Order: sequence, then C-alpha cells, then structure tokens
Amino acid sequence: MEERLGEGASEDREKAVLVSVRWGETSPGVAENSLQELRSLAETAGAEVVGELLQARHKPDPATFLGKGKTAELGELVDSRAADLVIFDQDLTPSQQRNLERELDIKVLDRTALILDIFALHAHSKEGKAQVEMAQLRYGLTRLTGRGVELSRLGGGIGTRGPGETKLEVDRRRINTRIKTLDRELNSLSRVRKTKRKRRERRDVSTFALVGYTNAGKSSLLNALTDAGVLVEDQLFSTLDPITRSIDLPGNRRAVVTDTVGFINHLPHQLIEAFKSTLEEVREADVLMHVIDVSSPAMRRRIDAVEDVLEELGASEIPTIYILNKCDLLGEEGVEDADDLPGGVLTSTVTGEGLARLLERMSAIMATSVMVSATIPHEEGELLSLAYRRGQVLELHTDERGYHVIAEIPRELLHRFEIFMKEGGDGLENGS
Repeated sequence: MEERLGEGASEDREKAVLVSVRWGETSPGVAENSLQELRSLAETAGAEVVGELLQARHKPDPATFLGKGKTAELGELVDSRAADLVIFDQDLTPSQQRNLERELDIKVLDRTALILDIFALHAHSKEGKAQVEMAQLRYGLTRLTGRGVELSRLGGGIGTRGPGETKLEVDRRRINTRIKTLDRELNSLSRVRKTKRKRRERRDVSTFALVGYTNAGKSSLLNALTDAGVLVEDQLFSTLDPITRSIDLPGNRRAVVTDTVGFINHLPHQLIEAFKSTLEEVREADVLMHVIDVSSPAMRRRIDAVEDVLEELGASEIPTIYILNKCDLLGEEGVEDADDLPGGVLTSTVTGEGLARLLERMSAIMATSVMVSATIPHEEGELLSLAYRRGQVLELHTDERGYHVIAEIPRELLHRFEIFMKEGGDGLENGS
C-alpha cells in the first residue's frame, strides 16, 4: 500500500484522504490515473486532499472493503492528517460504508456519492436541481437499511449537498413520495424540451450534440464555433444544463449545436436515470460531435467510457464526428498517435486550429443523402412528415401495417428510420 501527502492544505476546506484499490491484473498506470481523477473530483467538490492510499487486492472485503489490517492503517493515516472525510474511488455497499464510518469515526463517501455531490454543487436551473435531487434520493434510498430511518451523515459538508439534511432524514415512504413528485416535474419539463425540438425540426434545422468526457473542452468548442458566451471553467462537470446555439455552416447551411453534460468512468446509473430528459438531447440529435481531450494519457479509456454511456442511452448508432481537441498541447508523437482515430478532426480552441475543417465536415455530413425503403407505423406519422420536409419522398402507399415509403433523406436522419427498415424487411442504398 502506498501513501502520499497532499500539498497546500487549507484550514477552510474539508481535508480528505483518498482510497483506491487496484484489482487483480489492473496495471499500476490505470490505477494511478483513476486515483488522479478522484483527486480532481474531490477538489472540484471543494475538498483539500491531504493523503492518498492505493492498495492491490484480488477482491473486496465484504465487511470493510479493505480488510481489518488495511482499515487500521487507514485509520492511522486519517488521524495523522487530521482528515475530515475519506473518499473511496470505488463504490461501497451500504454495510461497508457503515462499518468504515464506525471503525474510523469519520465520514466516508464512495465515488458515486462524490459525483452526486459535485452535480448538486453545479446545478443552477430548476430542472438541474430536480434531477440531482432525484438521483441523490434514489442513491440514499438504498442506504436506509441499518441506519434506522435516517440518511443523515456525520456532520455536514461534501456528500450532504443537494436536497438538504431535512430531506435526507425522511423515511422510505416520504422519500418515494418525493421521488414521484420530482418525476412529474421532470416529465413536464421534458415535454417543454420536446416541443422545442419539434419546432426546430419543423424549421428543417439539423441538430449536432456535443458529447464527451467531462472537461474535454465541449463548452470551449461551443463558444469557438458559435460565440455562445458560455462560462468555461477548468473543473469537472461545470456544464449540467443543455445549451443550444445556432450555427452557420459552409454551403449556406444552418444548424444548431447543443452542449450537454460531460460523461465520466462509472457515471452513476442514478444520474443517467435522473438526467434522462436532458440526455434526450443526445438521443434525438442528428449528429454527435464526440469531443476528445487528445492530450490526455487516458484518452482511449475515456473514449470507451463515453461510448459505453452512449450505448446505454441508445445513441450509439447516430452519425459521429470525432473531434480531437486540445491539439495545441501535443508534440509530434502525440499527433501521430491521434491520427489512427478514423475521421478525427484535430482542433484547438486556443489557437483556432482545425475549426474551419470541422465546419466543413459538419456541412459535408448534412449534404450527404441515402435512399431508404421503410414501413412506418401509422402512429409514427411525424417521421413521414420529416421525410417530406427534409428529404424527397419517391414512393408512398398505405395499408394496415403503416406507410410504405421509399425516400431520399439526409444521412444524419438515417438512424431515425433504421428500426422501421429492419422491422419492415426494407432496405437502404447509397444516395448522393
């Protein structure tokens, strides 16, 4: 087990000891990168990291995750650093968390609780606050057992923001009632968002959604492309609420670009569920713009993490432009390594490099069309209207199964028709 002392401790911030476990064959480099990310998360939440523990194990101890001996070592480190809390890089079971708090006599958080706390810190809109509260309540609901009917923590600070202590102390029935209320509120806000999307569709405007690992530079790119004036901070999850701006593209084409919440390794499922109305902006986009911090040594793992979330959202089939951002931080060797990402566009929002090429790529995608043959159910008539508005309908007849249509459509709309092409046994051929 390794331990390190944090630098520049401040008496005004909670002092945190970080703990990460390297499982089985996991390489030391991967474990170190994960611990460094945990440090960034803790600092974003407002903690001062005063110590770190990195341990190798084959499997977690059922009672204390680390085992008795290592838990005792952690207790000594906590005492020597005068720490206020311990943060684990992995998720803890409710019983492991309770046992550790009892053994260490200190607040213990896991990775999920820390990320939820950061979202609570950065939520400003009504929708954002409701989504975070929903996620925190669902997370806390699993931890009622063994605490009586309380979700209260040891003291305040990191891990207790969001719905507030009074809501954390309600019983299971009242928590479920609150979740249902929040769900109704979010469904109402989702309907408003859906109406705005349909209005854009009726105006025949293509939608590009910026996705990527947190702090990859999505907001900076949105500013560079559209003069959006979005506040940019060197922090994880600084953008929670979707921001949409119009953009003029080469070839006299017009589109909108939406910035969305950043992703991260092991993004808590509670957040994906709570932010489903916001993340609809990703699922309903015509084209995804996957922004990648090409200067990060963990670039490949971060790409995989983003693609895992896109898969969970049902957005993995949407046409994607890979944007290799922050190329101004690369040496020549790094540029060569980035080149093997197919179709990637090297960009820098600092120097402006690659932005013109990116605009050309966006315009080119809009200019490409495909021929589709699909059977569209009667209840999906809006999709047929979309084919008329955005493409050219060549053949159409109707029966009890729906609308049988052959049409030439922009390639970025293909993912919307594919399910009906498969179900109807229909086909596809390349257009212009």
